[in-house]
Amino acid sequence: METHRLVSPGDLNHYGYLFGGNLLSWVDEASWIAASLDFPRCRFVTVSMDQVVFRHSVRKGSILTIRSQKKSVGKTSVEYEVEVFRGLSVEKKVIFSTRVTFVNLDEEGVKAPLEGNT
Repeated sequence: METHRLVSPGDLNHYGYLFGGNLLSWVDEASWIAASLDFPRCRFVTVSMDQVVFRHSVRKGSILTIRSQKKSVGKTSVEYEVEVFRGLSVEKKVIFSTRVTFVNLDEEGVKAPLEGNT
């Protein structure tokens, strides 16, 4: 799945660059949406991001491409590889990448098997 974000003035830190916490939130949301589309009957929560390394700064007005790809599926969890590009993903300049793991929970908040594996 691929989505895009426009970096607005409210997304910037006091130096005029994209605030890292906003990017992490966008990555979490985009990968959660991908997981929810792949497994529509699951109730996912984020368990982890494997690495947080910002490779390049981002300024106001930049358009970011966020690509989430399913990498592994367990009994109760699924992992997505997420790459963030400035501009079009065909330019291949990755500014951030990570792996995000989600676990499926039942209504009581207990790990539950994945349903609807695609």
